[in-house]
Amino acid sequence: MTAENAPKDGMEDTMRALVIDDSRAMRMLLKRELVALGFEVFEAGDGNEALTRLAELGPVDVVLVDWTMAGMDGMTFVHQIRSDPAYEEMRVLMITSESDPAQIFHALMAGVDEYATKPITREALSEKLGLVGLVEQD
Repeated sequence: MTAENAPKDGMEDTMRALVIDDSRAMRMLLKRELVALGFEVFEAGDGNEALTRLAELGPVDVVLVDWTMAGMDGMTFVHQIRSDPAYEEMRVLMITSESDPAQIFHALMAGVDEYATKPITREALSEKLGLVGLVEQD
């Protein structure tokens, strides 16, 4: 199902997020924060599962992806979606424990819109979402 033929249920103004992390606890934490910010949240445990979810959902407003995961890692996922025109409008936030400046540069060059290191607070998440134009800044 694509975004064009998705059913209209009065919720089309609700922003949608996909959280991709192999840690269930991290997915739950990010989901809680995103729901508090008004997002409808979907989850995936790795990049392969995330691609399947996107095929079902169509593009979402934002993807929050971890770098290091079993299965398909975050960078491979980013390369996959950035090579597909259907997902060019999606914002991508990489939220990971990788803090090496060279790694951050590599992620940004691959098409990540914003980068944050774990642990991330609600304020920091809100700021990153604001920087990509999805949440109003105070």
